[in-house]
Amino acid sequence: METVGAAAFEHDVLGSPIPVMVDFWAPWCKPCDAIEPHLREIAEEWGERIRLVRVNVDEEAGLSGRYGVLSLPTVILFAGGEPKATVYGAQPRATFEREFNPYV
Repeated sequence: METVGAAAFEHDVLGSPIPVMVDFWAPWCKPCDAIEPHLREIAEEWGERIRLVRVNVDEEAGLSGRYGVLSLPTVILFAGGEPKATVYGAQPRATFEREFNPYV
């Protein structure tokens, strides 16, 4: 999974022609590790319809603050340059699919 920083966020996420799942995480966050396989599976199954990237909140506090990330994990789906849906916490895979599918 690709890690995106502030310098590339505008182009890689906001300017993407397809929806982007942005996983706001930290290396010390165990629940973040727990959802990673779900996100990878969804991205693989949805193929060309979606992209998956990560933002390390320890390194990119400005981005996490800009999007109101107060707890980890937080996954935000961006489409058309705007946040469309957000899932907080270590949720089951079905929650991510339900929340993000309408925008993909």
